[in-house]
Amino acid sequence: MTDQTPETTQLFLTAALPCPYLPGKMERKLFTHLSGRRASMLHQLLSDNGFRRSQNLIYRPACEGCNSCQSVRIVAGEFAPNKRFRRVRRDNGDIGVTVQPTVATLEQYELFKRYLDARHAGGGMTQMSYQDYEYMVEDTPVQSILVEYRLQDLPDQPLVAVALTDVMPDGLSMVYSFYDPDLAHRSLGTFLILDHIEQVRSAALSYVYLGYWVKDSPKMAYKGDYRPLEVQRGSLGWTRLED
Repeated sequence: MTDQTPETTQLFLTAALPCPYLPGKMERKLFTHLSGRRASMLHQLLSDNGFRRSQNLIYRPACEGCNSCQSVRIVAGEFAPNKRFRRVRRDNGDIGVTVQPTVATLEQYELFKRYLDARHAGGGMTQMSYQDYEYMVEDTPVQSILVEYRLQDLPDQPLVAVALTDVMPDGLSMVYSFYDPDLAHRSLGTFLILDHIEQVRSAALSYVYLGYWVKDSPKMAYKGDYRPLEVQRGSLGWTRLED
């Protein structure tokens, strides 16, 4: 298998497609493959420059005339939960957290399908088979984990949420997460982020990488609530997001 280095890495540009976040915009992505013994090194280097991993690909938006997608990370050590975040943690005190290897299970897939059908009906991912889900979880050339969340007070301890997470030298990167759509009152998406912040702090690391924040997108603007937040701004590097 060929080892990649920053000097030998080839970047490719996708064709323009309708933007999933901003109506009337077109989206293009710059991407490359992650492979070989140096995949983790390249993953860290490109992540530090605003790229995100999807299976064995790593990409960054490269849209003409638009830079609305901003790569963001939470400064975990300085995060102070507000009243809403404290309530979410309290309301989910009966949830147990376990870290699993990146091995897909039917239980995870069934929850994944329920989540997609309820939250993203009509989206392309709703057609994913169990094999597709296996690829999403297991096709990783870098250190990754599955974080499972279960209701501990029920006899069968049902699975209520899962996070596919990359382990970075300086923190955790949340690649994809899903949860029980029937438990919307628990704000499980928020709880997963809060739990990752605690995991990073417990490990004496620095950041929770949240992917792309899009200020004007109803689907992506929520990431701006987790302060302090740093934004990757190209040649300026990571800078603190101000109000």
